[in-house]
Amino acid sequence: MNKLLLSVCLILAVVAASLGKPERKNEKEKEKEKEKEKKKRVPQTLSRGWGDQLIWAQTYEEALYNAKTSNKPLMVIFHLEDCPHSLALLKAFANSAKLQSLADKHFILLNLVFETTDNHLYPDGQYVPRILFVDPSMTVRADITGRYSNRMYAYEPSDIGLLIENMHKALKPIKGEL
Repeated sequence: MNKLLLSVCLILAVVAASLGKPERKNEKEKEKEKEKEKKKRVPQTLSRGWGDQLIWAQTYEEALYNAKTSNKPLMVIFHLEDCPHSLALLKAFANSAKLQSLADKHFILLNLVFETTDNHLYPDGQYVPRILFVDPSMTVRADITGRYSNRMYAYEPSDIGLLIENMHKALKPIKGEL
């Protein structure tokens, strides 16, 4: 009886050990899995990659309301998801810790892939990427511009320092205001 019990235990141990071994995958299977992972699309957030940890408004109207009630300026980013200039600026924007911190603490944020009905938000044309600031009194800060005369609100990845300077300017109210 002991021999039978010992045999059954031994067989169960061998079966359990063989089931616990990980399968070995060849290189082709590993590559196929990596391709599948790359093809998986991350769910779209309101940030659209501009800073997932930041709080973004969903609509222009919501952003204006939040700016007025919180007494913070609004930063509006116009871009296109397939535009190489927008993608380059997005990457620089998202990788700048100083910019992200400043935006998180002091701004209401909105990024748009479409134009608004407010014609004040395209004072010199409808191009992308462009960034405009709106103060809490709902005045578009046309005085805060980038470095280009033909696209006054355009920024490039190399302009992150200028954008941070302009963010500091946007924090100061317009003269005569408040």
